[in-house]
Amino acid sequence: MYTNEMLESIKKVEATREARLQAVLAGNHPRRMTAEEKDQVLLENHPDHIATQFAELTIGPNKGEKVPLELAEILQANPRVKSGDIDLNNIDYDVDVLIIGGGGAGSAAAIMAHENGANVMIVTKLRHGDANTMMAEGGIQAADKPNDSPAQHYLDVMGGGHFKNVPELVYKLVNDAPLCIKWLNDLGVMFDKEEDGTMVTTHGGGTSRKRMHACKDYSGAEIMRVLRDEVQNRQIPVVDFTSAIEIIKDESGKAAGAVLMNMETKELLVARAKTVVIATGGAGRMHYQGFPTSNHYGATADGLVLAYRAGAPLLYAHTLQYHPTGAAYPSQIFGALVTEKVRSIGAQLINADGEAFMYPLETRDVCASSVIRECRRGNGVDTFDGGQGVWLDSPMIDMIHGEGTIEKRIPAMLRMYLKYGIDMRKQPILIYPTLHYQNGGIKIGKNGMSDVENLFVAGEAVGGIHGENRLMGNSLLDIIVFGRNAGINAAETAKNTQVAEKLTLSHVDDFVKEMEAAGIQTDVVSPKLLPNYTKQKSI
Repeated sequence: MYTNEMLESIKKVEATREARLQAVLAGNHPRRMTAEEKDQVLLENHPDHIATQFAELTIGPNKGEKVPLELAEILQANPRVKSGDIDLNNIDYDVDVLIIGGGGAGSAAAIMAHENGANVMIVTKLRHGDANTMMAEGGIQAADKPNDSPAQHYLDVMGGGHFKNVPELVYKLVNDAPLCIKWLNDLGVMFDKEEDGTMVTTHGGGTSRKRMHACKDYSGAEIMRVLRDEVQNRQIPVVDFTSAIEIIKDESGKAAGAVLMNMETKELLVARAKTVVIATGGAGRMHYQGFPTSNHYGATADGLVLAYRAGAPLLYAHTLQYHPTGAAYPSQIFGALVTEKVRSIGAQLINADGEAFMYPLETRDVCASSVIRECRRGNGVDTFDGGQGVWLDSPMIDMIHGEGTIEKRIPAMLRMYLKYGIDMRKQPILIYPTLHYQNGGIKIGKNGMSDVENLFVAGEAVGGIHGENRLMGNSLLDIIVFGRNAGINAAETAKNTQVAEKLTLSHVDDFVKEMEAAGIQTDVVSPKLLPNYTKQKSI
């Protein structure tokens, strides 16, 4: 499957492999960067630092702040519905807690809201479980081993996020982690375990302890399987193929439901609720700066748009995570995630000349920036359409841990490449950074509520938990910690909230007036809902 030029480069990788292997076995890994070197490689190479790719918001709660061009376009776009377009008195669904989003965070929120006595409903624009949660592979962090502690986990998270994280959110993340692992295990998640039942844990980039719990490299899919089953077992209603296109408020400004749209018929529906939870996930399908993405088809930043028009400020919306190891070749899987677990169990990052140019478990932003820099220096391998990548020397895994390790620990990766005639047990694989995670999002307090009363947020739509860079395994963790948290608090708040007698979209009308006053003229309509991959006809 590889080109002749790639095969020639592989020979150079193979020529240095034995020496690199012996160094690793002796405990001599490639040198880690100093703090100054990390700052420099980020400043010069990370996409977040390309000033021309950001625009200043001119309206809304974050007016004056800079966000990616593509996000600015949909935050300051025309709404899909205004006050006169729908009769809000014609209520189609009436619940205590409305969950917008059917991924891991939304499902965890629904389960806990139901557990706390709420009448809860999930609405999701695709099918229940069609979400980035399903795409997560490597694992979920929790400090539940004798040599570890939530305090140590806290320091790792803060350091990985460049100390821009919201401390109270990180505190909750790490302290609730062991409980959440037990909760998932008790629900039936099949974590990797030793013969005596002890959970297998490994390192991730930026972790000081082995605290990554995994289900081979199907971790997200396994967690989503169990959460979806639990939602169904509790008979929590799920409205599939239906999008929330606007938050509804009551006369006092509290969130009181959402306008829904059937994705097939475009019929508009009204859902009234005492509290609302946004759990709409990420933004990878916005393809910021033209990057490929590892994200699910529905990841179009919908929740950020809904919250912003409702008056909820965003936090760190300028920062995205580009996973260092997206598939660079073959073209059929361009941008697909190559889990960090491949590096955590021994694969090294190698340039075209067979050189290990960095420590493979630096934090993701540093690692991605280093890969970009290596290609800019001319040390990358040409792929297709002018693209480049570097090698991830996967055969080292079986050489370090014994034959069969790849097949046992990362079977999904092995199978993905075998489809295209590449055996990662015998040949290295080509990688390049892929748009992976929305570090920023909607600002929340420790109870999960945004600045709009009764509007809660969970999962990737939240900003502040991970600062400006997320560590591996903390995303699956935060959807459980903050999904449960939002569900519990939304249910409790609903108990003390009266049913709204009058529903309104006046905030949407006010937003349109603000656009007009700022001179914003656009044909763009948001939320985007789905990416558009149709080819434009040339004139």
